[in-house]
Amino acid sequence: MDIFTIAIWVVTLVLLVFSFLKDKEKTKETLKKALFMGKGMALSILAVIFTIGLVLAILPPQQISEIISKQNLYVATIAAAAFGTITLIPAFIAFPLIGTLAGAGVGIMPSVAFLTTLTMVGVATFPLEKKEFGTKFTITRNVLSFLFAIIIALAMGVTL
Repeated sequence: MDIFTIAIWVVTLVLLVFSFLKDKEKTKETLKKALFMGKGMALSILAVIFTIGLVLAILPPQQISEIISKQNLYVATIAAAAFGTITLIPAFIAFPLIGTLAGAGVGIMPSVAFLTTLTMVGVATFPLEKKEFGTKFTITRNVLSFLFAIIIALAMGVTL
């Protein structure tokens, strides 16, 4: 563990002890709620990990790399970006997935396009975002995010 992670754990524990000393019952209730929320998230996370594992078992990274490498680089980048817009994967799972694909030979531009749209564009979350922020804002944010994701992928392709 690095010093930053250790510092976060220490600060968290100190604040938890402080909260416990200040109001024992409220802290216990909050910890119960957090545990309940964690259980719900754990099921979703496990489902995503299982799905990714299944996809990688059916289509190994080397095969995905072969399919993508047969395409024009720009077509593959746009396709990867489009796929990223409709996929809902937590970032902490997406980063290792992209590392696996890049290690198997998938190009930098398609990998970055997929990862960037995955984290910036939300087709799956569109209804919720529309409800909270309005249709015009949601469409504008998603379109601009998609365009910037392509620009970032192109820049990374040139840089690396």
